[in-house]
Amino acid sequence: MSQLRIICSIYRSKKKDEMYLYVDKTKALSLVPEALMSMFGQAEHRMDMLLTADKHLARADAAAILADIDAKGYYLQMPPVRDEYMLDLYKTPVNPTY
Repeated sequence: MSQLRIICSIYRSKKKDEMYLYVDKTKALSLVPEALMSMFGQAEHRMDMLLTADKHLARADAAAILADIDAKGYYLQMPPVRDEYMLDLYKTPVNPTY
């Protein structure tokens, strides 16, 4: 049965930029598989919040988060996909012409 609301804890990965784990606050990281934790790296607690299915979040669907926490015990938010041209903005030009 899906939960209508929970108090969830959000952890940020110190190993991977913009990767977050959402878990039930009462269970913390106890249900997250060891393989995922080794890939995730050291988890840094960012905040706790009341999560409801109708809550608006910037990069994730609250209903999907609640469903994953109910089914697996956690929700993993992956970093956004970076467009290749955006990565080129920070490279030093090989043959600069000014």
